[in-house]
Amino acid sequence: MYVEDDPEIGTLVSRYLRERGFEVKWLRSGEDAGAFAEGCDLAVLDIMLPGLDGFTVGRRLKKLAPQMPILLLSARTSIDDKLQGLEFADDYLTKPFHPEELEARIRVLLRRFGTFASEPVAIKHLLFYENENRLVNRDTGEEIVLTGKQFQIFTYMVRHLGQILTKEQIFEAVWGEPYLEGDKTLMVHIRHLREKVERDPNAPEVIETVRGIGYRVRA
Repeated sequence: MYVEDDPEIGTLVSRYLRERGFEVKWLRSGEDAGAFAEGCDLAVLDIMLPGLDGFTVGRRLKKLAPQMPILLLSARTSIDDKLQGLEFADDYLTKPFHPEELEARIRVLLRRFGTFASEPVAIKHLLFYENENRLVNRDTGEEIVLTGKQFQIFTYMVRHLGQILTKEQIFEAVWGEPYLEGDKTLMVHIRHLREKVERDPNAPEVIETVRGIGYRVRA
C-alpha cells in the first residue's frame, strides 16, 4: 500500500515499484487505508497528507495489522519528527529520495518481517533470489554483492531468461531513458557484472553476448 497525495511523486514511485515486480495499491489520502490493510505486505506512507496525516494513519494501521511493516516518507528532517514516526513505524525515509533507496528499504523490511520466501532461480553455478535481493555462488556458498544497477540489469535479464535482449531494451528498462547509439554505459556495467558472476569473465557462460544484437542469460 502506498499513500501519497502528490500526483507527480505518486506516479513516479508507483510506476518504478511496479516495474520492479511489486503490486502497488496507490491511495491519494489515508482515510481508506484501513480498508486495504488486509492482504497488504507493507505500507509506505507520506506524512503530509490531506485530512488524516501519516502519523495518524500509521498508528491506525499498526493497530489493525501489527504484523505489517510501515515505512514513512517525509520532507521533515527534524529528530523530533523522526522519533515521533519511529514510535510506531519500522523505517523513516526523508525526501527527496532516490527510488532505488526506497526499493532497497522495502526489500529489507519485507525480509525482516518474513514476507519474502522465494524459490531461487538456478543459473549455471548461481542461485538467484530476486525477492530477497540475493545472488549466491553455489560452488562456494558465498553471496555475491551487486550494486543497485548491476542487480537491476541482472534481474531484468533473468526475468527474460533465454531471450535475446537488445542493448536498447535493457538500457531503457533499467535507466528509464532512451538509449543513445554509441553509449558505453551498459557495456561497462555488463563487464563489471561479469567480473562478479562468471567463473571466467573472459569466457562468459552466464551472460552471453549475441553479436550485433545484445545479451542473453540462459539457465
